[in-house]
Amino acid sequence: MEIRQLEAFAAVMSTGSMTGAARLLDRSQPAVTRLVHELQATVGYPLFTRHGPRVTPTQEGFLFYEEVKQLLGNWRRLQTRSSEIAQGDGEPLVLAATSAVSVGLLPQALREVEQSVGPAPVRLQTASPERVVQTVMAGGAQLGASSLPLEHRGLQVLWIGQAPCVAVLAEDDPLASAPQAAIQDLASRRIITLADPYRLRHRIDAALASTAAAGGMIETNSSVNAQAMVRAGLGIALLDPLTAFGVPMQGVRALPLDRDIPFFFGVIVPEGRPPNQRLQALADALRRAARQVPGFVEHPPAAHADLLQAAGHAQASATETTTSPT
Repeated sequence: MEIRQLEAFAAVMSTGSMTGAARLLDRSQPAVTRLVHELQATVGYPLFTRHGPRVTPTQEGFLFYEEVKQLLGNWRRLQTRSSEIAQGDGEPLVLAATSAVSVGLLPQALREVEQSVGPAPVRLQTASPERVVQTVMAGGAQLGASSLPLEHRGLQVLWIGQAPCVAVLAEDDPLASAPQAAIQDLASRRIITLADPYRLRHRIDAALASTAAAGGMIETNSSVNAQAMVRAGLGIALLDPLTAFGVPMQGVRALPLDRDIPFFFGVIVPEGRPPNQRLQALADALRRAARQVPGFVEHPPAAHADLLQAAGHAQASATETTTSPT
């Protein structure tokens, strides 16, 4: 199995044909076809089925592609790092963060670090909370920032933040002029919210237990997507506060809620590998950026379990209150 075979396979996956892959790689079509055939012979199963001039990945091909993407990404990073070392560049910051932190806190924090200790190469992977945790645990990132839970073997939590979720409404919405959004006012309104049922979403669902969303709820894995849908008039969003206040979008307004729906997030590093000066500076800069979010409260890492337990009790109480007969 050779890198050039994997590159040919990845190019065919991206373009959908041997001819397109050949153009992408600046090679002849027969050369790309031969490399893919050699790779299939090596792995022992078909990666594509042919339909005329185009090819369709097999199920094994899709699964194999996920591994190939990661390997080729590491290979390109190695090549880049080799050039950086030759040029005398410092160690890069390799980061993993959820989209909320990536757009809401990281740009400001990185700017602050570069102003104080100088620029350095940065590699940021934006991913789901589970993927952020996995990447840091596996050593694929030096520092991660994600929503709770984060207490896993192999991780060190540097700090934990809490901030209340917000309602995001179109500027011309009748409720947008109010000082805050009441949960009961959302009854019969279409709700746009986050899809992950095991983190923030279950607390949002508990708060909405007494409302009847109209037109079916819209779910997304990105707060930016949710704000864009609000601006298009598709509904009202209940979101984490980092994106809403860190990257305000024209045409929408973020309002505090009359009920506290806490959003917990934190900064993590691999256990047993204390952060160097630049990483510690970034962790501190992220904390200062988070303090600008309305309602932010900082907690020590030791409070992790108690915070989640208290949030779970609050969710259960809210559900019982809204479902109890009157």
